[in-house]
Amino acid sequence: MNLSQGWYLRSSATWTFDLARDHYAIPVGLGVGKVWLVGDGTSVNVFAEPQWTVAHDGAGQPKFQVFAGVNMQFPIGRR
Repeated sequence: MNLSQGWYLRSSATWTFDLARDHYAIPVGLGVGKVWLVGDGTSVNVFAEPQWTVAHDGAGQPKFQVFAGVNMQFPIGRR
């Protein structure tokens, strides 16, 4: 959901299933991000999304995780 001044809300938790071992993890998440335009038209996108696992089974499945990232897009120069 887009908000004002480059802010946005996001949700992108990925469910994982290991059918051979009957292991699974089902997280839900809600995060926030911000996009800036800098200098020569480069856009910078920064986000963080905490994710809580509402159902899981199997060794090593996370109960909580944070998905975060930075994405930069550079303009193509004219020739």
